Parts: sequence; C-alpha cells; structure tokens
Amino acid sequence: MYIGIPNPNMLIPLEKMTIQPEGKTAFKVLYNPESYTQSRMVRYAQSSGISTNTPVSQFAGGGLEILTFRLFFDSMSAGSEVGGGLLDKAKFAANSLLPSLTKLIDVRTYTKQVYSLMEIDPDKHVPPLLTLKWSSLQFTGHLISCQQSFVRFGEQGTPLRAWLDCVFQEFIAPQKATLPRPLESPDTTKYRTVRQGDTLWSLSAKEYGQPEQWRAIADANGLANPRLLRSGDRLVLPAIK
Repeated sequence: MYIGIPNPNMLIPLEKMTIQPEGKTAFKVLYNPESYTQSRMVRYAQSSGISTNTPVSQFAGGGLEILTFRLFFDSMSAGSEVGGGLLDKAKFAANSLLPSLTKLIDVRTYTKQVYSLMEIDPDKHVPPLLTLKWSSLQFTGHLISCQQSFVRFGEQGTPLRAWLDCVFQEFIAPQKATLPRPLESPDTTKYRTVRQGDTLWSLSAKEYGQPEQWRAIADANGLANPRLLRSGDRLVLPAIK
C-alpha cells in the first residue's frame, strides 16, 4: 500500500480541455495533452526572371493556423484523474478495481467522440465547426486529421488504451476574412486577429511603435477592460495621425 504525498490532481483537479462541436453537446478530454503546437504558413509564388539566374519571388497569400496535439485515452484509469462528468468518473473508478479479464470499458467509446468529429453533418453537409477551450487557449476550426493508435488490449481483445494524434485547422468566417487588411503605415486603419499572448500594449508597440497608443485601440473597439482579450477576436487598429 502506497503511503506518501497524494497526487495533487486528486486534490485540485486540473482544468480539462473542452471540445464544443457546433450545435452539439460539449465534452471534456480524458487527459490533457502534454503539449500543443500552433503553426502557420504563407505562400510565395516564383516566376522566372528574364536573363537572371534566380526566380522572382512574390507574396501569394496567407494561410490558416494549424493546431496539433496528442491525446491519451486509458479505460483503466482511476475516476478522479480523468475528465468527463460524474457518471464517467464513477464508471472509471469502478472499472479500475476489476481484474483485467473483466474490464468493462472499451476505450473506443471515448476515442470515437474525437474521431467522429470528421464525419459530415447530414444537415449541413460538412463536418461540424469546433471550438476548443483550455485555459488561455481558445481555438475555432475543424478537425482535418486524426490518427488512432491502440496500444493495450484486454484478454478478449478489447482496446483499453490509445493515443490520438489530432490536427485542427483554423476557421475564419467569410465576412471577417474579406475585411480590408492594408499593410501600410500607422496612418491607415488595420484589422488584426487576437492570438494567444497578445495584449493591447504589445499590439500598439508592434503596429505603431508606441505602446502608449493602446488606449486608441481600446476606444476604437469599445473595450472597457483592455486586459480582457480573447483569442480569435477581430480588432480594429485605428489610424494614428
């Protein structure tokens, strides 16, 4: 019998990542990812220059943000450690006490919650739009790739443990995507999407070279509390004369 400092996650459970499919019930992952990666690419077209050894490079457009992470699933886990509702926790707690031959929970019951997010909604004819929330991470997009790896099985061949490698692609509403986004000097109005870690001070310093101009951004967007920025929000950066 183990005697010592208890697992802190049992005393103060960590916030679990929530996945909210549009028009459906949200659910929590069993275990948070150990890390996640955000990436973005832009495209440059190349054309052959006349009488030159190198092509001419020209900006061809921006790309959408990609979010990737790995999720862990284990149907033998103790109920106090996993995400989900009280019923899920009770099921896991009871299942963890059973001998391996009588394990009752097929881990695919939980992996399919994520894996099925790529299935087409019969009413909208597209896979559901998703919102991922995990502390400061706020991401809206679609699941575009998911690889399931089952790594442990019961005596009857029932999958008990799995890893899911997930790739999500950002979604920007058409009316937002078509807003003008001039890239000229600070005397031109601009539009920016809030990213994780952004502040009005950092945006002001980057766009105007003057962090003290944050108040102009707050006033232009009707922000009563400049500290409350949400990832994915669209901000107007007014012209500074």
